[in-house]
Amino acid sequence: MRTFLECVAHDIISKYGTDLSRTVIVFPNKRASLFMNEYLAKIAGKPIWSPLYTTISDMFTNHSKLQHGDCIKLICDLHKSFMECTGTSESFDHFYGWGQILLSDFDDIDKNMADADKVFANVKDIHELDDISYLDESQINILKKFFANFSEEKNTELKQRFLSLWSNLSAIYHNYNDRLNNQGLAYEGALYRKVVNDKTVVFKGERYIFVGFNVLQKVEQELFTRLKNEGKAKFYWDFDNYYMPKDKKHSNEAGHYIASYLEMFPNELDISDEGVYGQMLINKNITFVSASTESIQARYMSKWLKEPRRIEAGKKTAVVMCNEGLLQTIIHSIPDGTGNVNITTGYPLHQSPFSSLLNILISLQTSGYIPTGDKFRLRQVNAILKHPYMKYISPEYIRLYNRINVDAKLYHPNLSDLNMDEGTQMLFHICGHETDKNLSASICKWIIDIIRIIAYNAKDVDEPLFQECLFNTYTLMNRLLSLMISGDLHIEVSTLQKLITQLVMSVSIPFHGEPAIGIQIMGVLETRNLDFKNLLILSCNEGNMPKGVNDTSFIPYSIRKAYGLTTVEHKVAIYSYYFHRLIQRAENVTIAYNNSTENGNRGEMSRFMMQIMVESGLNIKNIKLHSALQPGNSVPGPIEKTTEVMERLTGRFDKTLRTGGNNPLLTPTAINRYMRCQLQFYYRYVCGLSETDNDEEEIMDNRMFGNIFHDSAQILYEGIMRDNYIYREDIENLLRSKTAIPRVVDEVFREQVFKLGKGNGGKPEYNGLQLINREVIITYLRKLLETDAGLAPFEILGLEVPVISDFDIAQGNKIIHTTIGGRIDRLDIVEDDSGRRRIRVVDYKTGSREVRKMNDINAVFDISKVKEHNDYFLQTLLYSVIVSESADINPQKYDVSPSLLYIQHVSGDDYDPTLSFGKDRITDIRPFAKQFDELLHDTVNGIFNPSLPFTPTEDKDICSTCPYMKLCRQ
Repeated sequence: MRTFLECVAHDIISKYGTDLSRTVIVFPNKRASLFMNEYLAKIAGKPIWSPLYTTISDMFTNHSKLQHGDCIKLICDLHKSFMECTGTSESFDHFYGWGQILLSDFDDIDKNMADADKVFANVKDIHELDDISYLDESQINILKKFFANFSEEKNTELKQRFLSLWSNLSAIYHNYNDRLNNQGLAYEGALYRKVVNDKTVVFKGERYIFVGFNVLQKVEQELFTRLKNEGKAKFYWDFDNYYMPKDKKHSNEAGHYIASYLEMFPNELDISDEGVYGQMLINKNITFVSASTESIQARYMSKWLKEPRRIEAGKKTAVVMCNEGLLQTIIHSIPDGTGNVNITTGYPLHQSPFSSLLNILISLQTSGYIPTGDKFRLRQVNAILKHPYMKYISPEYIRLYNRINVDAKLYHPNLSDLNMDEGTQMLFHICGHETDKNLSASICKWIIDIIRIIAYNAKDVDEPLFQECLFNTYTLMNRLLSLMISGDLHIEVSTLQKLITQLVMSVSIPFHGEPAIGIQIMGVLETRNLDFKNLLILSCNEGNMPKGVNDTSFIPYSIRKAYGLTTVEHKVAIYSYYFHRLIQRAENVTIAYNNSTENGNRGEMSRFMMQIMVESGLNIKNIKLHSALQPGNSVPGPIEKTTEVMERLTGRFDKTLRTGGNNPLLTPTAINRYMRCQLQFYYRYVCGLSETDNDEEEIMDNRMFGNIFHDSAQILYEGIMRDNYIYREDIENLLRSKTAIPRVVDEVFREQVFKLGKGNGGKPEYNGLQLINREVIITYLRKLLETDAGLAPFEILGLEVPVISDFDIAQGNKIIHTTIGGRIDRLDIVEDDSGRRRIRVVDYKTGSREVRKMNDINAVFDISKVKEHNDYFLQTLLYSVIVSESADINPQKYDVSPSLLYIQHVSGDDYDPTLSFGKDRITDIRPFAKQFDELLHDTVNGIFNPSLPFTPTEDKDICSTCPYMKLCRQ
């Protein structure tokens, strides 16, 4: 196989010899020059005077007195021209998005050398179409059809707004170009146009050789024509006769434009040479690969490269990404032993940690900053403290994290809380308030200072990609700041964040290396002029090939078409050429596409693939790739109680194997969890996987809410208890006080939520949600007190009373000794109407679900009813049984009664929280104690029975709220 550049090199050497010092070879892109240089040296067989290589873009720029403005500066100046011409005060924040569209339209007008005044003709006056001699008949018909939409009787508000803007676009265009020209700047299209219109421009090269172009814009055609007329231009066109148009009925868009240029700019190579222009239909092994995901295609590359003589072929083997987002997966899929690999597609800056760092820093100064008191919100502070580059900002970041999260819970830390060293002092610096006009500039300067700290502390980090990302981020932020300081850029902070995100998305970090050696991994645009023997094209889907066409524009399609501006058809034809040209000389071609219709994918192969299937007559092999792990609902299986599992289980619950502490080992919560789902029990108590705490969110979970209520109730009752009795007048005095209950709640909040310990006093600084929860808890406490006022006087035996009982489990010849129990919220003594005194085991419930009745004791251990009541019932009944068996209880004097007191449902003096079996209240637990104990032992024995595996629940409602749902994947 002879490559196109090799044929061009042969022809150049044969015609111009080896002294090419005054020859300029112009390519569409830079990449082809190194390949060309290698071919020229190889063909000459001796030292040569190398030509000058350039791109068409550099050629225009090098012959202009103007400089190409950067994208932000260009939009800033366009905004100024827009306001000046329209008289509006449109903010830059609102203008930026559609300012990019308008700049693109101006660029297109200039590159196609259209008359802006005629393009933006005021369509309100149809007579402006009288002088249209410069248009052909088809263009005239297109315009008349479009302008007919603006007849007076058809005008709508939307059309009027369009006409209002349209009438100013010509003035904006001229004002904008004058503004830039006065600064020695230009956007790309204007710069190109000025070069070709400037007859004083001198092209000093002896000859200019244009190689491998496709669609030529008008400015390029003018340049080609001028150099051709001066006798300096030679042209080499890369195509295949297969897709060149033969007649109007049989045409392929891939060759449409080249065919129209051949007469004006004749090809230096013989177009009848089948060895150069007749390779599309010969020596082809083509395979279409259908894959269910993008990543499967990337991993398939590893297998594809291992096919015989593909890695050995080196630079003759290429992997082309139609979706460049595959780059990272591809890099990790390169097989061992591949040797040299050259990657032409840059690493996207937005995939580096610097991108997230910029967003976190801006969030810290905006949503994370509380102007009153100069404080920050914990969530945003923790976000930056957890960033991987925090280690380059402050060596004290871990200690700082613990200070505001573990040692104390500071939801709104101030500057003194966050000041650990110079790094944190710089990081938690207040740039200004939202009303400050220069806030965006202050934030940019602050971010630059942070990046400098990272650069200094990471100067010894030997990671080129990290250093390149750091440098590009620093450069980008410096450019933004310089525009703000010069007065060119005035934006709100919200727009600053959007602008930075857009700019970061446009930056890629180039991989350095010699492109003429090793396997080539590249994007579609880098393939121009290059030929490969072995070719793998990935993600060749409709939407990627051709690339999803963005035709957003202020210039309607009809006017674009009439004035020869770029349309959708142009863009499709360009990609059609890229596709066909890429495979025309390849021998082994594999094209993969994603057939999935999930996550926004259309699941369609490229239209160009379909076109080859239908029109080429080539023998195409089709294969499908399937993931080894098929997607679907995971069905967790039972977990056997192996020797290791049993050792961990007994180690967790057998008190003889544990030392220290007097807490119950087997709690009602553990038993309830086992009955709800045995896998939940296994993950929590055997594997030791604790549920994640909500350690930085400002939302309070149910557990924390309940703890605050319980502790507050305990403090209140202990404060008014006299000789273990609660009297009505004391409760009423507490209710009349406006500060007593809130003061206690604040104290518990400080200890439980803010982790400030006892005795700190004062009201904590609540956020909105915490303040709401505080008021709800105060309301609940008042309800509890009001209910107990009707019950008083009554005796309290204990508040938050621990109840623990030894519990033995027989497993064959082995006995497992554990303890069972928990903590009773309140143990009190009340008197029934009959005068019989009973001990109540009271459990407070702050939830909204009230369940107080069951049919019998069996229902407590009925797994099918686990969601209904046994979570609460089992706990209260167990505590009651333990209390009833206590040596301190006189069975002749007291009954023991289980009670669930639902705070939300208490009402009136006759509220009774006593549990019931059916319609009968459980005024004494002892008649049920024996049966309860038997059922409890049966259930617990199942936990420790080695022959019974841990099996998952079949209740999907339980799964939906399970903390281990992702682990189990039920």
